Amino acid sequence: MRAVCRFLILLSVMVSGVVKSAAQDAMPARVTPVMPMAKVEIPEHLNPGLAVDLENPASFLYPEWSNSYVHNYDNVTLPDSVIISMKGYCMPTDSTYITDKFGYRPRRGRQHLGIDIRIKTGDTIRAAFDGKVRISRYERRGYGHYLVIRHPNGLETLYGHLSKKLVGENDIVHAGDPIGLGGYTGRSTGPHLHFETRILGNAINPAYMFDFPNQKAVTDYYVYQKNTRAVYYTVRSGDTLSGIALKNETSVSNICKLNGITSKTVIKPGQTLRVQ
Repeated sequence: MRAVCRFLILLSVMVSGVVKSAAQDAMPARVTPVMPMAKVEIPEHLNPGLAVDLENPASFLYPEWSNSYVHNYDNVTLPDSVIISMKGYCMPTDSTYITDKFGYRPRRGRQHLGIDIRIKTGDTIRAAFDGKVRISRYERRGYGHYLVIRHPNGLETLYGHLSKKLVGENDIVHAGDPIGLGGYTGRSTGPHLHFETRILGNAINPAYMFDFPNQKAVTDYYVYQKNTRAVYYTVRSGDTLSGIALKNETSVSNICKLNGITSKTVIKPGQTLRVQ
């Protein structure tokens, strides 16, 4: 009981969140910041994701298994929090060079819901955890050849712009198994792996769990929470960053940090900025 109380106190001070979207780079109505959980010893019974079932992974969280849609969980009630174990992880690629980060793209005015890692065409891409392939598909104007794998810890990982897929839908894979070859199919200007981590369709910054530059996990456990919601502001004619910050009781530096811009960035009417 004492261990449970300590764990609940830890959860109460976590600040985290997600981005929800139906497709790559779509602009969500709301975005929630996610922060990694510090390395702590968590009782196993508080993490249902540790119960491994590769035939029906994460059945405690997902109501059904479907190969129909990539992200279609609008009718599913999100839990208040889910503890995601990084136990048994594998880095999807040996590359350490991130070419595009998760978050808002000022030039395109939309969100990037994963991270891009530079690779060479033909490089081996590996499964990040044990799991089962849910989607194996081609999208000419989006992900190109891509895979979605559901894992027992509750995550679904997406691997985009592959030159070749080595596994098919409903195949069971293990962490480190080759699942595809890197490439630049679909909407891509050069060879890279587009990597997403999602829970019930909600995108989480992979950098909160995977440290690609150092090829290791960021934390032993990661806590997803749905309570904190982000606030967005649509830029109007005559608006300035300082004025927007004042209206929304925040600071220019905070707005810049949330949107990946600087205080000298020119903002335009109609542009959407995250302010909280």
